[in-house]
Amino acid sequence: MTDSKYFTTTKKGEIFELKSELNNDKKEKKKEAVKKVIASMTVGKDVSALFPDVVNCMQTDNLELKKLVYLYLMNYAKSQPDMAIMAVNTFVKVSSGKVPSNTYPRISLQLTALYFCVVRTARIPTPLIRALAVRTMGCIRVDKITEYLCEPLRKCLKDEDPYVRKTAAVCVAKLYDISSGLVEDQGFLEQLKELLSDSNPMVVANAVAALSEINESSPTGQPLVELSTSTINKLLTALNECTEWGQVFILDSLSNYTPRDEREAQSICERITPRLAHANAAVVLSAVKVLIKMMEILAGDTEFCNTLSKKLAPPLVTLLSSEPEVQYVALRNINLIVQKKPDILKHEMKVFFVKYNDPIYVKLEKLDIMIRLASQANIAQVLSELKEYATEVDVDFVRKAVRAIGRCAIKVEPSAERCVSTLLDLIQTKVNYVVQEAIVVIKDIFR
Repeated sequence: MTDSKYFTTTKKGEIFELKSELNNDKKEKKKEAVKKVIASMTVGKDVSALFPDVVNCMQTDNLELKKLVYLYLMNYAKSQPDMAIMAVNTFVKVSSGKVPSNTYPRISLQLTALYFCVVRTARIPTPLIRALAVRTMGCIRVDKITEYLCEPLRKCLKDEDPYVRKTAAVCVAKLYDISSGLVEDQGFLEQLKELLSDSNPMVVANAVAALSEINESSPTGQPLVELSTSTINKLLTALNECTEWGQVFILDSLSNYTPRDEREAQSICERITPRLAHANAAVVLSAVKVLIKMMEILAGDTEFCNTLSKKLAPPLVTLLSSEPEVQYVALRNINLIVQKKPDILKHEMKVFFVKYNDPIYVKLEKLDIMIRLASQANIAQVLSELKEYATEVDVDFVRKAVRAIGRCAIKVEPSAERCVSTLLDLIQTKVNYVVQEAIVVIKDIFR
């Protein structure tokens, strides 16, 4: 039987029964109870009354049970942070002995128990559990205990296992969102910068991602890391080995770097070009962004630049065969690229012709790009397409297609007479909204 059975409970005394099961001595009974709690939480039931009982289940070697408990804690830490904060003076005992009363703040018994469970977990030899613990630390958004999570986080940033280090890097960004001053005072930013030189590519990628996120939320707006030649080389080395989303973060970071000279820009382009063949659209678009930035440094008429321009067109065209949502994002980016470097796609007009089953948002983007790519060489082809679009059933799209003919006449002046002739043909259709729009456009062309 699957876990769906946990979602079918309708008992009235459910909370009381769950409380009893959570305190059961048998591990399997506890796990079953926690699963029921998570199921109830998922369907919207309030199971916050079981907070202390669920926290007690954390003290186990069972990884599945730990994950379930952490899921519960993260949910209630986000949605009801005040639930756990109560004015209770607490003296806490740790397994190693008593702790002086002035060591801990006035926080709830439950929250203190949670803190010790997570901190102790961060010391467990299993890397997966240590990483899970540090991830939970970042998700418990309660100001009262953030400063007490600094020490285990610092240790995790220097952990021998790369999986723990990469998880800790992301945790720093989450902690910065809660208390930026604390992160700066504790030196976590410096530790993140050191991780850019880590031997593991995923750790490097997560460090870049964390620094980028911190940089975006920083009130000063100043870049946290001054990218140097040595740092760039480390990022490019990690680029070949990390996951696709790690590559996106690294490429976005590289797009903010200005090379010292043309030789360095050419070297970066050569190492990034293979990313154009990646299966992930986000990686392709990030790579295109970096390459276009580097092409601004390079002399535009060199053989290398011309070859690079030819390499940029095929991956962008390939993106247009994806699902509509990806197509739309690709088209928005292509629209910007065409404004900056129209030569890249000047021979690819046909791929922007509208298909009958394209969503309206894709149609409108394609229409805009067609106008931008219109030239004396392809104007006849473009006008033929626009005339065809004017017979569609979508009134809004038809109006925009008719206006597009006017924009082509203004952009490609020698074709103005042909455009007016096309508009006169459309007036002969005697469709009200087509005639209205065509007359307005002809007036604008004459003006």
